[in-house]
Amino acid sequence: MSDTVFPRNFLWGAASASAQIEGGWNADGRTPSIWDAANPTQIKNSENCHDACDHYHRFREDVALMKKIGLKSYRFSISWSRVIPEEGKINEAGIKFYSDLVDELVSAGIEPMVTVYHWDMPIWVFEKGGWMSEKIIPLFRDYTKILVDALSDRVSWWMTMNEPGCFIMNGYMQGVHAPFKRNYFALSRLSKNCMLAHAEAVKTIRRYSKKKPKVGVAFSSGAFVPPNDSPDEIEKARRMTTETSNGLMSNRWWMDPMILGKPVRAYGIYHSDAKNMEAICQPLDFMGLNIYTSFNYAGWGNGKEIPPEGTQKNSLGWVIDERCMYWNVKFMYERYGLPIMITENGLAANDIIDKDGKVHDPQRTDFIRRYLGQLSQAISEGIPVLGYQHWSVMDNFEWAEGYEPRFGLVYVDYKTQKRIIKDSAWEYKKIIETNGAEL
Repeated sequence: MSDTVFPRNFLWGAASASAQIEGGWNADGRTPSIWDAANPTQIKNSENCHDACDHYHRFREDVALMKKIGLKSYRFSISWSRVIPEEGKINEAGIKFYSDLVDELVSAGIEPMVTVYHWDMPIWVFEKGGWMSEKIIPLFRDYTKILVDALSDRVSWWMTMNEPGCFIMNGYMQGVHAPFKRNYFALSRLSKNCMLAHAEAVKTIRRYSKKKPKVGVAFSSGAFVPPNDSPDEIEKARRMTTETSNGLMSNRWWMDPMILGKPVRAYGIYHSDAKNMEAICQPLDFMGLNIYTSFNYAGWGNGKEIPPEGTQKNSLGWVIDERCMYWNVKFMYERYGLPIMITENGLAANDIIDKDGKVHDPQRTDFIRRYLGQLSQAISEGIPVLGYQHWSVMDNFEWAEGYEPRFGLVYVDYKTQKRIIKDSAWEYKKIIETNGAEL
């Protein structure tokens, strides 16, 4: 094998989320989540996640595909309402599904990585106030304890939450994601409850895990990319990445309290309290970064640049700028000092089945190689990167965008649930087999 900068035990993998792939929305005792209950007018093409990819009934087939494309790890989330369909009731069928999934992964030589919460809050939790209420803190702790008891004899990698900035701001402020609420003045309260719930989950995982756990959070992160390598421009980009607009609200608002134990103030109306910092700031083993595009071209906030004519974009209109991978990892490590896991990175495209029955997606292969090239640069400079979880393992329900955007390494025909491994997955396999030397 040629020389590579990637560590020998680098976790090459892919990711998913329960609401986006599982289906089986009312199977075997599961009760609805806030996404199951979404009004059809709130989802593009009036679609829903009730069936999704039917992974609930097809997980063995899906794990076999993961093994076929060489994945070393798989990041997935748990459906809270599949495990606890109503307050105080544990659904053994739901526990068995995730236990069987973990067994299948371990048998295939794939490291299971659990995300405790990836946006699909049970309706019964929402009716108790959801993230608006302090009641969610012990509920989240108790939910986490059930997962740890059931899975931690085989699971070492845990993420308490996926993208708190997204499910709080999109769900409760901008009203574009479930539960589709608009209350711009509730951010401080929502964030406090969210971060305290995270902290209780961290303590629970550490206290009760049967295997030594590695605990983190998957943050929706980003960075401003400097226009050149001058010290002044790099410092300006670093400052903007944590102190202004997107940088302040996507990065520092969440990361400073949760990792550094430092309160944050924003826009004169939002603040986190110093008195809560000791409780919120629990030791983490890594920080997960979900990286897609640079803040230079973000859809909201100030400091936004107009992309040059001809700039490549994905099917959702996000600018493809691989430089953000290097600068995001660099700036976050310099500020927070934790090892980094790339917990999401991928391309939305309008993939189709060609006349030869295959799915040719050279744009995704190019995306993977470009972004991993930038990640290798960060690693070569001594930044500890633990793994890369491509988003996503398969095409899936893309929240309010429905099924149109396809992010998967595996194509899903939603009418038949047939799976087809895309060309990009075979190229990713080559990268994995050479531990990145093939890039």
